[in-house]
Amino acid sequence: MFKKFLMVVALTFSAISVASDVVDLKDPYKMVRQVSDNTFQRITRDQPLIEKNKEHLRVIVKEELMPYIDYKYAALRVLGSHVSKVRAIKDPAEQKQAVEDIKHFIDVFQEYLIATYAGVFTQYSNQKVEFGPSKEFAGQDLVLVKTKIVEPGKPEIKIDFKVRADRGGEWRAYDMVAEGISLLDAKQSEFQGILRQQGINHVSNLLEQKSKLPVQFRGEGGNE
Repeated sequence: MFKKFLMVVALTFSAISVASDVVDLKDPYKMVRQVSDNTFQRITRDQPLIEKNKEHLRVIVKEELMPYIDYKYAALRVLGSHVSKVRAIKDPAEQKQAVEDIKHFIDVFQEYLIATYAGVFTQYSNQKVEFGPSKEFAGQDLVLVKTKIVEPGKPEIKIDFKVRADRGGEWRAYDMVAEGISLLDAKQSEFQGILRQQGINHVSNLLEQKSKLPVQFRGEGGNE
């Protein structure tokens, strides 16, 4: 299921939309559309480099997509109750180490997303993405940006992007819900048993190993 989520992310953030190099972080709906356009244009422009070396897709993802993904907040959501347990640690030295472990997990989680998104972008073939209408968001710090992927001969895929505003009023995506299933909820469910039994460092090591795999599409029957 997570592999399908990632395909949806890549396609949605690769759609042609509003032509602009400057992303409006003050408007969640414009942000998603503009990031889509900028990323697609970069992939098109850098196609000769990508054909020579698919690893260049990591550069594109890091520069065009990740600045608009709140990966830190997403990583903490994936860790879930583990974060609360760290806050409850009484011993200062033990808590300091636990905080460092969380920081390391966040860094590894970012690299994991970069590697995985780069792999999914190898499968982009100009599918059509339709965006839902913008809504009033004044006074809110969380909104849903609705989209759907339309491809001839295939059912529509409905997606909600969860976008949150930081204290400065800038919006970034942190989760997506495809056909009613949350990406973060799926990853949290996958990791909670491992966290409980083997700890955060084991999960970080697993993600780090996957991040170092060559850029390739991890589709059905492949690695996540």
